[in-house]
Amino acid sequence: MKIAFYGSSLLSSYWNGAATYYRGILRALADRGHDVTFYEPDAFDRQQHRDIDPPEWARSVVYPATEEALHEVLREARHADLVVKANGVGVFDRELLQGILREARPDALTAYWDVDAAATLDEMRSDEDHPVRHALPQLDLVFTYGGGPPVVNAYRDFGARECVPIYNALDTSTHHPVPADPAFNCDLGFLANRLPDREARVEEFFLKAASLLPDAKFLIGGNGWHDKPMPKNVTPIGHVGTASHNAFNCTPLAVLNVARDSMAEVGFSPATRVFEAAGAGACLITDYWEGIEQFLEPDEEVLVARDGQDVADHLASLTRERAEAIGQAALKRVRKDHTYELRAAEVDEVLDRTLAQSERAAGSVAR
Repeated sequence: MKIAFYGSSLLSSYWNGAATYYRGILRALADRGHDVTFYEPDAFDRQQHRDIDPPEWARSVVYPATEEALHEVLREARHADLVVKANGVGVFDRELLQGILREARPDALTAYWDVDAAATLDEMRSDEDHPVRHALPQLDLVFTYGGGPPVVNAYRDFGARECVPIYNALDTSTHHPVPADPAFNCDLGFLANRLPDREARVEEFFLKAASLLPDAKFLIGGNGWHDKPMPKNVTPIGHVGTASHNAFNCTPLAVLNVARDSMAEVGFSPATRVFEAAGAGACLITDYWEGIEQFLEPDEEVLVARDGQDVADHLASLTRERAEAIGQAALKRVRKDHTYELRAAEVDEVLDRTLAQSERAAGSVAR
């Protein structure tokens, strides 16, 4: 199947947390025989902060963020069997969604792939003119990278024909155990860009924990933290490219995951960070969200915290031996149950089912 995928960026994770997800799922789909083209705009300085070269497993098209270039890349949708618009491209989002519906062949499948479903649903609830609300009846599929039953039901209530979560997972070719790097040596490492709908939770789960353990060392990586007041035992290190994520995960005693507000509220939304850390054999501490047990077993494969005091308590009692045991258990679990190869197989099952339904519907009309 020829897939035209219009997203934020495949080549750069700079202010683009979805990059790891795109790479994992699209590489796995390519390995299953699909012909993938990824279209991304030259915007937000991402092309100046690439962390991979154009991959062999997908055709990469970077287009100027102009209306003329937009129309040119949209015309290429006519050659695809599956045309996908991802959310959060950042430029021409409305025009891209309208364009794929206009340009896709009548026999092609069209899909909206939502990597921030909770936020999109909130926007649709408050805006009757939201482009996704208008597009849903015409789209064959909605894929999300999380959300579980609450998100599926909400999308169906808005008129989606089909909504299927394709969760984040582990890309074993890129995320795996590596030797420790002294640059990332600390008791607790945390990697996330600074975003308004996560900041209060970062203050609770990371900064409060640091203030409760003044003799412990904390590292925070990601964009936007340089002017955030922090305890003296916290060191902000700025953007950490994906090539360094394994070392960042493997070096600290433990690493932290903190969900954004919307993701925590809907649950069933493990961040790529969860699988990156587990895939590196790291001891992960995560804030609680509904559905965590579906992905990792608390106290055996992951440590779960309800607040900053819980994080501090976990860290204070954590020995190197127990941290290694939890990390190894998590690594075994994600390699068994949560790889992008398995997620891609799920996508193929959905596509086959949807194509069969479309063919039956077309046959009924013809008769």
